[in-house]
Amino acid sequence: MADPQQNPAEEPVETEDLATPEEQLDPVAALEAAQAKMEAERNEMRDRLMRALADLENTRKRAEKDRREAAIYGGQKLARDMLSVFDNLNRALSLMDDSLREQQKGLAEGLDLTLRDLMNIYARHGIERVAPEVGETFDPHFHEAMFEAPVPGTKAGQIIQVVSEGFRLNDHLLRPAQVGVSSTPG
Repeated sequence: MADPQQNPAEEPVETEDLATPEEQLDPVAALEAAQAKMEAERNEMRDRLMRALADLENTRKRAEKDRREAAIYGGQKLARDMLSVFDNLNRALSLMDDSLREQQKGLAEGLDLTLRDLMNIYARHGIERVAPEVGETFDPHFHEAMFEAPVPGTKAGQIIQVVSEGFRLNDHLLRPAQVGVSSTPG
């Protein structure tokens, strides 16, 4: 009767690793075949390693770029929200005539100082004013046309009124300057 447990020496042998009968007779051919197989594996591993290193380098560069952009533009939303503070301070100061400034000297100075401080903070963080002058040419990259009107003595496309100033953060436009544009035919 056969033993239910097989003897380990009698386990089935895989034939993949065995050399062909000619290679068994010629050890040099067997070594050359093994060397060719090892070189193919080495080349495959080298290729995979080079691809992995390239992916790692690309990931490192992308992360560095993202970090730089976050440092530069990370406060963009806050800066955009703070533009209304600038507008309100500017509006309050423009409504004060000389007599009111004299009566409320402390208030006027406080508003001036607050606006100046806000502009200094903007400058430290790379936020610049986009303040076009009347007579300049309309630039759609920096200006938003709020209205068009025919004005004698102007050319079409010239700014005839500045409604509100714009701002930009480094290369990104936070808010375009709002302007009126001449529609007078040239």
